[in-house]
Amino acid sequence: MAPKRAPETDPQTPLRAGLPDRYLTPDDLMTMFSLPSIETLYTWRKTGVGPPAIRIGKYLRYDPAAVRAWVENNTETAA
Repeated sequence: MAPKRAPETDPQTPLRAGLPDRYLTPDDLMTMFSLPSIETLYTWRKTGVGPPAIRIGKYLRYDPAAVRAWVENNTETAA
């Protein structure tokens, strides 16, 4: 079991707590979704599979509200 993080450093906190106080980084999403590498996230973006990102200068950032919506829209329910 993974160690508990403090709420201010837990990248999933913005998804649980409502409106974000900061945009998420690719590393945050990699941790959140337990992705094998950052390249997976870049492939998702390139193919239009993952949550939408915005470019701020040379950096990619993710709006937690958009990530939450993406998760909700891509969650399968048992039939």
